[in-house]
Amino acid sequence: MRAPTLILLAGLAALPLLAVAADDPAVAQLNQRLSALQFNPDTAEMAAFERVQAQQAVAALEKAKRRDQELARYLAERRVEIAETTVRARLAQRESSQLERTRSDLLIEANRREAARARQEVERLRMQAQIQAEEAERLRLAAENEILARQDAENALTSVAGKQQARVSAAQQNAAKLAREEAELVSGHKLPASRFEARGEVFTLTGDAFANGQAALSSGAANQAKALAEYLNIGRKGRVRIEAWDNATGVGQRRAEALRDALVAAGVSSNRLQVVGRKAAATRARSAEIVVAP
Repeated sequence: MRAPTLILLAGLAALPLLAVAADDPAVAQLNQRLSALQFNPDTAEMAAFERVQAQQAVAALEKAKRRDQELARYLAERRVEIAETTVRARLAQRESSQLERTRSDLLIEANRREAARARQEVERLRMQAQIQAEEAERLRLAAENEILARQDAENALTSVAGKQQARVSAAQQNAAKLAREEAELVSGHKLPASRFEARGEVFTLTGDAFANGQAALSSGAANQAKALAEYLNIGRKGRVRIEAWDNATGVGQRRAEALRDALVAAGVSSNRLQVVGRKAAATRARSAEIVVAP
């Protein structure tokens, strides 16, 4: 039975219950409890089937003969309790869903703000490093005629640049971490594992990303590609190199192209993507790599 029909039945059944002044106080009390559900705007459309059953049970109690009244009263009370419990459960479920949506929205917004602050910090540190490097170079040139002074300046440059580069690297990794969390929240999927190297951030798809000798992405790898596309669109703007492997001729290239197509379908600009297929064995730990240039 459809919900609108149940609600109509509930409304029709409630009319005689409200009009009749029952001799049995229990009938009046049960009718009052059902009316509280029926005329509350927050619960009027909830548990219509259970309320119809409860109203029928109360009506049966009102008409029951003396010998059947105890059983009829028990059934009516249980039906009313079931209707009330069902309404409370659905109210709690609705509130829980609303709270969960609010929580997700707040988490996404907080991560976006934190990622923006992290990117600003990266830029500030980069400019600071550039200024310090230029100042160190000026000092080095000024001390060029004196070997010891020049050595001191070069040592200072190395120390400052090293510390500053470490801070820039830490800030970049923090920004990448926050972008990663935002991408996973927005896409609803986990990113593949990654590591930082001289060539950039390297994401690795494991051997189960493709079926043996096939180029089509598995469902798990397709979900990882969606999360990776979100990550590339949020915070990593560099060029992307896709490399894939397989022993069979041409399969590695087709795998790389399948990854590229999945990223493009998820919103990544095709101009950023370069694909390379390798004729070599794909291992359990690695079947493809996505390298994001620094």
